[in-house]
Amino acid sequence: MKIGYARVSTVDQNLDLQTDALKQVGCEKIYSDRGVSGAKAERPGLDKALEHIRKKDTLVIWKLDRLGRSLRDLLGIVEYLKERGAHFHSIQDGFDTSTASGKMVFSVIGAMAEYERNLIRERTMAGLKAARARGRNGGRPKALDESQVKVAIALAEAGELTINKICEQIGCSRSTYYRQVAPKLKS
Repeated sequence: MKIGYARVSTVDQNLDLQTDALKQVGCEKIYSDRGVSGAKAERPGLDKALEHIRKKDTLVIWKLDRLGRSLRDLLGIVEYLKERGAHFHSIQDGFDTSTASGKMVFSVIGAMAEYERNLIRERTMAGLKAARARGRNGGRPKALDESQVKVAIALAEAGELTINKICEQIGCSRSTYYRQVAPKLKS
């Protein structure tokens, strides 16, 4: 029996292309995950597909990157299928692990997918480093600007108002006060 698996990374994406291709090659059952990254360990649709795999069945996917992006993960899934006496077929990548050449192609394509993911991570980290060098830090902007922090410090050092009253005066929460003002107070 051919068992299909389809996955899209976001809920906005559509599974139709993959499921149509899986039906066309004769998949009797198709399992899917929507809004799940290939890097995530928890993929309920894939788990169900693997539960239903029996000896001589074939797990069919549209393209290798739909199954996962880690070579170790991909090899683990194929090894699991092998232990159960089942096969693996990628439609777009044109290989089947029941053949020696299919096993070799699988290893090469899996390594390339992992390489691509690492390149993306490296480019992202380099971009963040370059932005930091230009004085731009990622994340949410500070709740208080420097003038508000200076006013809060002056009010706190005067000792006439409670922290709640200072927060009311400058328009911030207590947690913002403790995060942005308190560390700058004279001990």
